[in-house]
Amino acid sequence: MTHTPHHPPTLLVLRALGLGDLLAGVPALRGIRRAFPGHRILLALPPGLTEPALATGAIDAVFPAEAPGRAVPSLAHWTGPPPDLAIDLHGNGPESRDALAAVHPRRLLAHACPDGPPWQAQAHERDRWCAFLHAYGIPADPLDLGLPRPGTRSRAPGAVVVHPGAASGSRRWPGERYAAVVRSLRAAGHHVVLTGGPGEEALVRSVAERAGQRAGDVLAGGLPYRELSALVAEAALVLSGDTGLAHLAVAHGTRSVTLFGPVSPHLWGPPPSPGHLALWKPGPPGDPHGRTPDPRLLRIRSGEVAAACLTLLRPADGARHAGPGAAHVH
Repeated sequence: MTHTPHHPPTLLVLRALGLGDLLAGVPALRGIRRAFPGHRILLALPPGLTEPALATGAIDAVFPAEAPGRAVPSLAHWTGPPPDLAIDLHGNGPESRDALAAVHPRRLLAHACPDGPPWQAQAHERDRWCAFLHAYGIPADPLDLGLPRPGTRSRAPGAVVVHPGAASGSRRWPGERYAAVVRSLRAAGHHVVLTGGPGEEALVRSVAERAGQRAGDVLAGGLPYRELSALVAEAALVLSGDTGLAHLAVAHGTRSVTLFGPVSPHLWGPPPSPGHLALWKPGPPGDPHGRTPDPRLLRIRSGEVAAACLTLLRPADGARHAGPGAAHVH
């Protein structure tokens, strides 16, 4: 196949998961971008994540692809010529490999390919995918995860953003405990804003009522990405469970406290830095997609969460923005 400047070679990457997965994959995507500067890079993922995907600067366009839960989506609606290269950053099984193979790429890189590297089950998500690329001779830096500041202005610059929701019940700390922390933060003189994604309106309202939060500081129902990104980028601190907002805080260098339960922060938390605290109680791994709060998550008390937040919010800690990283507190 002959390529011209108007028709560059095509590279298709599959990572059709959630916001946190996308942001954890940024170092790998940027490694691909640097290794293939002349290719048109398309990322197969849910179309609702188009804005953050383009904000990474690592891709040229999004190829819409989504499936319920964390299933592998079909790519059968691909209508162009076969991509020159396809890369599976979605999983380690044959399903994601086969979804890419169905578009007949000239070359396919995947864990499940015969030449694919072994799956590193106990590696951090960022490290795992960078190591995968390294095995194919593609350098990638696991710490290359920052995002540029959005052009949109924050609705609440300098506020503490508290996000009680999570995609699954096992990663959702009890609402009454979030409310207790919100009361402590406000008592210490901090402006607190509550956020929630689509479908989390009842949860956010419940936390707000328990905390005595005024209506103007409750942003439920899912902000557009640009507004959410601005809110996080200009926040004093983000408190959340192990969810996409925690990854967004790290990407913007905003200080954060993240509550982990079924999954260790050593696998999904931010890299080491005093600007980010990951609270976690060690124990056997749980189900990150379970319906009820994980026992390890329930062992985290509201007093220690409030103390962690107030520690990071002290003026003596220096600049408001912390850069990527975290300390794990057991």
